[in-house]
Amino acid sequence: MHILVVEDDVVLADGLRRVLGSHGMAVEVVANGTQADQLLQRAVAAEVVVLDIGLPGLDGFEVVRRLRARGSAVPVLLLTARDAIEDRVRGLELGADDYLVKPFATAELVARVKALARRHAPRPTGLALGKLSLDVDARRARVGDKVTELSVREWAVLEYLLQHAARVVSKQQIIDAILPWGDDITPNAVEVYISRLRLKIADAGVSIRTIRGFGYMLELTA
Repeated sequence: MHILVVEDDVVLADGLRRVLGSHGMAVEVVANGTQADQLLQRAVAAEVVVLDIGLPGLDGFEVVRRLRARGSAVPVLLLTARDAIEDRVRGLELGADDYLVKPFATAELVARVKALARRHAPRPTGLALGKLSLDVDARRARVGDKVTELSVREWAVLEYLLQHAARVVSKQQIIDAILPWGDDITPNAVEVYISRLRLKIADAGVSIRTIRGFGYMLELTA
């Protein structure tokens, strides 16, 4: 995963490079908004941009504005020492995807970067296991030849489980993967969606198995 960090505080920038790098990410660091804007114009293959607001040259707001004006959808996580709600709203309205106020826990930063990368990763147009199939573009689920009606969140949970079929995923991983920034969902709500999905895919030759203490796994029925 390639991360572009735009931060003029040398100590913080070096810390971000080391922390993100320790999680297997390739990190490029620039220290001003003008340089970041120039790099992003050349379609730098960044999967996530971690962007300070208070920068020399162009500030973070202007970098985001120009990025979105060019039609780029690369996810942006804003960093700032400012805690005014107006700044948060402005950043999100300009097109930023998430927001962290300094000082922040590095573990939270890493989790948010990973979540942004997952949400914006290219997805296949079709997913299938057993008699269960999802047409991602048409947002249509089928069990055999029969269309199965799903709510928006049921669809999101099932799509994530199918993307990770035969692997255990936790409730928190599901929450992080399916929800946009600012939404709220509880682990108990995830249990409700899982229960509904089990009924709706009962004839698909697959099951959602509870792995006690760990999470869930979508697998073929033996």
